[in-house]
Amino acid sequence: MTTPLPAADGDVLRVERLSVRFRMRGGRSVEAVTDATFRLRPGACLALVGESGCGKSVLASALLGLLPGNAETAGSALLPDGLDLLAAGERTLARTVRGRRVGLVPQSPAAHLTPVRTVRSQLEETVRELAAPEGGKAELRAAAEAAAARAAFPADHLDRYPHELSGGLAQRAATALALVGDAPLLLADEPTTGLDRDLVHRTVDELRAHTRDAGRALLMITHDLAAARRVADTVAVMYAGRIVETAPAGAFFGAPGPRHPYARGLLDALPERAFTPIPGVPPELGNLPPGCAFAARCALADATCRAARPPFTEGVACHRA
Repeated sequence: MTTPLPAADGDVLRVERLSVRFRMRGGRSVEAVTDATFRLRPGACLALVGESGCGKSVLASALLGLLPGNAETAGSALLPDGLDLLAAGERTLARTVRGRRVGLVPQSPAAHLTPVRTVRSQLEETVRELAAPEGGKAELRAAAEAAAARAAFPADHLDRYPHELSGGLAQRAATALALVGDAPLLLADEPTTGLDRDLVHRTVDELRAHTRDAGRALLMITHDLAAARRVADTVAVMYAGRIVETAPAGAFFGAPGPRHPYARGLLDALPERAFTPIPGVPPELGNLPPGCAFAARCALADATCRAARPPFTEGVACHRA
């Protein structure tokens, strides 16, 4: 008999040393996420930020069992009752987790919308399945329209098919679907893609209100630091598959600011700052250097940085923090 995992002790989600490895041809493997550890309390928003390809979306897919067949996971991701998302089977994830306990705003919304059904019909089906509204067709229709309004999806586009939508409209449709179930945990993977700045503000404000008002939790994966600054309580910076810094949002975006050179570089690249790009490109995940993965791009790197991987200590993984 296996020993049950402990409950998450009041956390909506507790992730411990989550790693994801992909088996490649020729016996090779690539570790896309390494030892990710974080927790989400009720009412909290964690923004996971970093450049494209650093492992953010792989981490989100691992939490919902949406990785391809050549992926292997390690570590744990506990819900409040002790259910480990990484160990749960597809049957459990499909029937009791996705949409009900964990909602998802996907990174590629068009791929998650059914192409032969209108947005309205998909919303009504989701409302019927997850929210179980009382009444008949009129009440179901009203609930679907209310879900669309929460995501700023225009009512006069509800009877359109996904291929008739712009990228921004598809993003809002996917957000509306994710909000229907009022899941305790919401994963929003690049939820502002394709939106203009006003709609970015409206979308992230709605996601934040959805989280704060009922004690839910939000994990927002984004490269948009302005959106992260608007909603996050905590920021986690990811680089080359590893979380290299976590900090309260106020300290990260204000004073004293980020401690890791990569995190400082992300902020310096913002238009309202120096708008100075980080030199170089991230290393290939299948060919990481022996030391700090950021050393080749870092002006502060020394021999120690190039030789030894820095441990994650007191919120940062950097020899020169």
